[in-house]
Amino acid sequence: MKQEKATFGAGCFWGVEAAFADLPGVTATAVGYEGGSLEQPSYQQVCTDQTGHAEVVEVDFDPDQVSFEQLLDAFFALHDPTTRNRQGPDWGTQYRSVIFCHSPEQEAQARAKIEQLTAEGRFQPRRIVTQVEPAQSFWRAEPYHQRYLEKHGRASCHL
Repeated sequence: MKQEKATFGAGCFWGVEAAFADLPGVTATAVGYEGGSLEQPSYQQVCTDQTGHAEVVEVDFDPDQVSFEQLLDAFFALHDPTTRNRQGPDWGTQYRSVIFCHSPEQEAQARAKIEQLTAEGRFQPRRIVTQVEPAQSFWRAEPYHQRYLEKHGRASCHL
């Protein structure tokens, strides 16, 4: 089985992880932090909005079962990519909309998807503010954050 990685930030990582974990072809997920300056940040440090990290989900997937484009479609369907540094009641740079690309092909596909959604007017009159960046160091979040909603019998983060 082939394996590839994709990394997405779309707000609180608990709900994002649950959504991606349910997709056929996704073989593993992990929540963590990416895009900041501090090595091995803790949740408490990231929540200060001072480290530059985003809460992200690292997705392992089998490209023969689910394409990166299908993952992009899921990503854009599960959050509001037009709100800068905010998702629902959560705000700060750690909640930004971001795609960390693991290859030039992923970057090209992510940018093309944003162009497509913009041309379709999907989020009109607002503008997509999702950042597209090369993958950096992924710092796995503390164990209690992994599969948090599943462990607590919840379907979503917010009421």
